[in-house]
Amino acid sequence: MPMSHHSHSGEFCNHGENTLQEVVQAAFARKMEVFVLTEHMPREQQDLYPEEIAKGLMEKDLAETFDKYYKEATRLQKEFQNSRIEILIGTEIDWIRPLSKDWIKSLLNRYRFDLFLGSVHHVHAVPIDYDDSTYVKAREISGGSDERLFEDYFDLQYEMLRALQPPIVGHFDLIRLKSKHSDEDLRHWTGVWQRILRNLDFIANYGGVLELNSAALRKGLKEPYPRSEVCKEFLAMKGRFTIADDSHSVNQLGTNYVHLLKFAEDTGIPNITYFKRGPQTFDQRFPNVIIEAISLPELQAKDFFR
Repeated sequence: MPMSHHSHSGEFCNHGENTLQEVVQAAFARKMEVFVLTEHMPREQQDLYPEEIAKGLMEKDLAETFDKYYKEATRLQKEFQNSRIEILIGTEIDWIRPLSKDWIKSLLNRYRFDLFLGSVHHVHAVPIDYDDSTYVKAREISGGSDERLFEDYFDLQYEMLRALQPPIVGHFDLIRLKSKHSDEDLRHWTGVWQRILRNLDFIANYGGVLELNSAALRKGLKEPYPRSEVCKEFLAMKGRFTIADDSHSVNQLGTNYVHLLKFAEDTGIPNITYFKRGPQTFDQRFPNVIIEAISLPELQAKDFFR
């Protein structure tokens, strides 16, 4: 069951490459069996990225682009519906501030998604994974230390979790990316670790799934999102994991998946969860989408990973 539950394309993401059709065709050619489309949700004018501002884009442009994405995703899902790959339609939401709740729920009501990813890319309304300068700006607002910024990040994530209960939680500890402490054990900061445990407990209790995200490896981190100590705690809570490449182009499909599965094995994760169409539902918000699991050894034996 080769899969990815987190993907983007250059057609609908300014920092991506390739059309959505090219991405799906490549996933099919590489024998993926479940592939979830999760283009970024449109954001408000005040939250445009520098690359979007430089292109002269406005809030309405992002909304129009997203509408085109949904239509193209629907077309591709129908085109591949009788093939060996299952295409699910979703979005990656971005919780920026408490008022994000209304913006996001309006989006979820407007489109019929199969699922969505719950992510945090901003702290104090400042991007924390865009570049070093914005990370430093967010850190300064938090009081000047990575420890305080990490605490603020996980507090904001907790707001998002409580408000939305996302089926999949995207790159749980993304805050590590631009930090000088990116490869350090998160347990060495007591306040940060307490917040992590709180968030994990909430996710486990409502039945959310953590993605093992290989993009961290592609970007130079030693471990994927989330780190092993986080995964072990979630596993002890009987939490579930899926896998994702967070690809933004054809070339990034399945990147570092062999290393990702070895990480899962070393961490003691026995099964990998995946989403698919089915007669029941895992969540009343998403009719006819179910959750199943495949054992790690069975997944590792697939041709995709050889």
